Amino acid sequence: MQLSQTQIQKLSQELRLTPQQILQSTILQLTTLALEARVNQELEQNPVLEELPPEEKETDEEPDQNKDEEEPIDWDEILPQNDDYEPKREYDHGREEYTPVQVSPRGMVDYLFDQLRLMNLSDKDEQIAREIIWNLDERGYLGTPIENIAFSQSVSIEQAEKVLKQIQQLEPPGIAARDLRECLLIQLRQMENTEDARLIVQDHFDDFANRRFQQIMKSLGWGKERIQAVQETIQKLNPKPGISLLGSDPQYIVPDLIVEKMGDDFLIEVNDSRIPELRISSGYLNMISEGDKLNTEARQYLKKKIDMAKWFIQAIHQRRLTMIKVMKAIIDRQRDFFEDYRNPLKPMILKDIAEDINMDISTISRVTNGKYVQLSSGVYELKYFFNEGMVDGSGEEVSTRIIKDKLKAIIEGEDKQKPYSDDHLAKLLKNEGYPIARRTVAKYREQLKIPVARLRRSI
Repeated sequence: MQLSQTQIQKLSQELRLTPQQILQSTILQLTTLALEARVNQELEQNPVLEELPPEEKETDEEPDQNKDEEEPIDWDEILPQNDDYEPKREYDHGREEYTPVQVSPRGMVDYLFDQLRLMNLSDKDEQIAREIIWNLDERGYLGTPIENIAFSQSVSIEQAEKVLKQIQQLEPPGIAARDLRECLLIQLRQMENTEDARLIVQDHFDDFANRRFQQIMKSLGWGKERIQAVQETIQKLNPKPGISLLGSDPQYIVPDLIVEKMGDDFLIEVNDSRIPELRISSGYLNMISEGDKLNTEARQYLKKKIDMAKWFIQAIHQRRLTMIKVMKAIIDRQRDFFEDYRNPLKPMILKDIAEDINMDISTISRVTNGKYVQLSSGVYELKYFFNEGMVDGSGEEVSTRIIKDKLKAIIEGEDKQKPYSDDHLAKLLKNEGYPIARRTVAKYREQLKIPVARLRRSI
């Protein structure tokens, strides 16, 4: 029996993120300043979302007699119940300020939004564009897959890609690229007489990045002068266009977490006192409960806005809980350092924390990426506490941070006219009691942003 095309069934599995999960992931990765800006944006765009009045934050008021007949808001349905939840505490702004080492991406977002207002986009395309801009990292790169952007906005991937191409035409050149190669191509396409450079980046990027110039010249039949001209052109490009929007004014860290020693324990606070407390307007909730007074279109619109507000409030609360859990797990594993910062850090990777609190590694990465914690000894990026470990010559496990510091010291003391190769560096480290392979030396050297020997050689 032959089945028609419409009768053939296919069974397959597909992993898709819900809008709530995408929103939670987006909110989780925001720094405190970026979250403050995002909350203000949501308050402007979603009419059912409102800020809790200050008087209601401080006291529990008696219910007004005129509100007896109003339908009560079921917050148990809106927000997940979690016994670990702690209300946020007010941050003491009299604490010591620290040296500026990080900037907020908020300036970049505002700058791009200003340009966005001048573009002739439809309401939906502008909404997509704003979501793309919110997902740019401090380099100006789009770290979120465009498929997730499309799904969160309920549009096709093709439409999201089209809007992304329009965002990539904004200033500075290279903004909203998904990787370095695309960033360079965007800039080259906006420049004249760059055909050779575009060809190299488009078709020979790996060889160029690894300085395999002889292979490129052989493949294209070019001379040395031509490849040198391409190199000079590419070296003038900006690999991190988002950094150029930060300006020269000092930008101070606003720590995302604050940890204080209290007796034998540590008190963990999420520093979000500047973030407004949010709620859903009871007036809009009453409107949707009176369904017979609204037409279908208005009811669907209102329900969508209420759902989005619920998810947004929930995402902020979930961010607070997750950050506290992650910070507590870090302290538990690095307690010696938190007791006295002069103690060395123990080997620890993202997977260790993920297993300790039963969360996905990607979640731990979002929590720790670009976020800072204030301790009595200073302000530290959360990534600082993570480092791999190895067994030294005496059989003890040591942090790779110690090995990297030793490697850096050896390279700084080398003869720059005869720099050490990775093989020789491995032998020197072995003599110091750190038996690591040449490829491991190369890995640590790259992480320290130290070039290979031939690029360290002076004339």
